Amino acid sequence: MLPWKRVLRPLAAVLLTAAVAVVPAATASASDDAAAPDAGWNDYSCKPSAAHPRPVVLVHGTLGNSVDNWLGLAPYLTSRGYCVYSLDYGQLPGVPFFHGLGPIDKSAEQLSAFVDKVLAATGAAKADLVGHSQGGMMPRYYLKFLGGAGKVGALVGLAPDNHGTDLDGLTNLLPYFPGAEDLLKATTPGLADQITGSAFLTKLNAGGDTVAGVRYTVIATRYDEVATPWRTQYLSGTGVRNVLLQDLCALDLSEHLAIGLFDRIAFHEVANALDPAHATETSCASALS
Repeated sequence: MLPWKRVLRPLAAVLLTAAVAVVPAATASASDDAAAPDAGWNDYSCKPSAAHPRPVVLVHGTLGNSVDNWLGLAPYLTSRGYCVYSLDYGQLPGVPFFHGLGPIDKSAEQLSAFVDKVLAATGAAKADLVGHSQGGMMPRYYLKFLGGAGKVGALVGLAPDNHGTDLDGLTNLLPYFPGAEDLLKATTPGLADQITGSAFLTKLNAGGDTVAGVRYTVIATRYDEVATPWRTQYLSGTGVRNVLLQDLCALDLSEHLAIGLFDRIAFHEVANALDPAHATETSCASALS
């Protein structure tokens, strides 16, 4: 790949994320309590069924929010009988709609409080978590350090940057711009925390990727241009299933955004991960289901 393409691809992905987030947000509230109640999620009167006894908490990615990240997956899951909830986290003062930018350990504390709220409302003993990008990685801090392992049955990550990202090599340029990394940490600590080798990721992954009692699923795409290299998304340990979309459907061209926003092949695999006892084959035909 030409060097200029290696730089422009991740930058374009970030800009596209912002565009996807801001357009619907102009007409919809990004509050977790008000997120699209007519669409059937964030309904605190919902009671989990015997078939799906654990509510599902959706955790958006960097620059996302509780509404826009889930306009595809939330209805997909509610139509299949799940009680579904989503939260906003990592907000910065004066920055609307674009969340997931605050320190990730503090974002994990917000997730902890939100899961407690969902469990109290539904009466469920545990919840399942589904996250996109940072939202698939950040919950691991909650599970490992904040007591979340006893409250969560499964964590499903869609393109999670579990071991950080080099943004297709772009972060390797930071040392050549004096002060750039310090500025990033000071203004958007949630971004700095996700760079490969950060202090946050070193702590998160020390001593193993997983905790006992939680099922982990990672769903990755080889065309990811944000959480790179894509193989670093995979987890190791007990109770882990790592899935590559192109192994399920070679024709699936989804990249980092599409896998979380509208890829129904990925959504089908999410449903399988949430209910493995009733899993069905995921294939190219799942795009029509």
